[in-house]
Amino acid sequence: MSAVNDTKFHYEVFLLTGIPGKGDVQLWISIIFCLTYAISIVGNSLILFIIKTDLSLHDPMYIFLSMLAITDLGLLIASMPTILGVFLFNSREISLNACLAQLFFIHSFTFIESSVLLLMAFDRFIAISNPLKYTSILTLPRIAKIGLVFVLRGVAVILPLPLLLKRFQFCRVNVLSHSFCLHMEVMTMACADITVNNIYGLFITVITVGLDSLLIFLSYVMILKTVLSITSHVEFLKALNTCVSHLCAVLLFYMPEFTLTLMHRFRKSSSPLLQIVLGYIYLLVPPLMNPIVYSVKSKHLRARIIRVFVK
Repeated sequence: MSAVNDTKFHYEVFLLTGIPGKGDVQLWISIIFCLTYAISIVGNSLILFIIKTDLSLHDPMYIFLSMLAITDLGLLIASMPTILGVFLFNSREISLNACLAQLFFIHSFTFIESSVLLLMAFDRFIAISNPLKYTSILTLPRIAKIGLVFVLRGVAVILPLPLLLKRFQFCRVNVLSHSFCLHMEVMTMACADITVNNIYGLFITVITVGLDSLLIFLSYVMILKTVLSITSHVEFLKALNTCVSHLCAVLLFYMPEFTLTLMHRFRKSSSPLLQIVLGYIYLLVPPLMNPIVYSVKSKHLRARIIRVFVK
């Protein structure tokens, strides 16, 4: 009898949640999400189209920007179907396998985006500190090889997560606090010891996002050191201005990422509603804002975008 009761609570389906207590404004929230999704898809696709078709933009900075746009599109495609399903159609159920697949893609694209931001910081460092050798150092074949290595790194470190979760049986409350799946939350619903998952999750976060953010910080220390040695005030401002877009992208990505990770690790002392809101910011704001920030700050890119719409 006890075996029957135990089996009864082994969940193979999770229930996704929108924003608790906000059912009266859920329709308006869904409209905002739809607009965000549409603008993000169009913005990143437009960036890719312009960079691909305009030969004058085939230099390292714009190649890295196209990598960022592809990663943002991947993050949107991985997360938005369940978000829109919950808010538009109240489709809350997600199977265990679908949940594991979604968290694999969300975390993989997150780690790849962190790597792309590191490459963009390295690009700015080379452009400012050694501009004469910029194109000879960052050749297209070399960029392709480095990009492939970071993609493989992102996939390789995330691949064990769904495999580690797959071995569990889930017999606790099967209601997720988000409308998408994240490893940090799914593992807490397992009816077994999750120490290995916890340690591995923290380990890969430190060696990827943590290490990338540290290297980005060090690269900007070196950039600042180089910029401060420039005697010309005009050149000084011009050098700093080339870094503004990237700094905005870094802040948009890392601030919600670190805050959400800490809140999941210490969830008892944090507001559940704030966790949910940060989750949406973490997934939706960077893909929305990155094309806007780069279009505003890059004269060449802005001119090409205007030309496309004029035509």
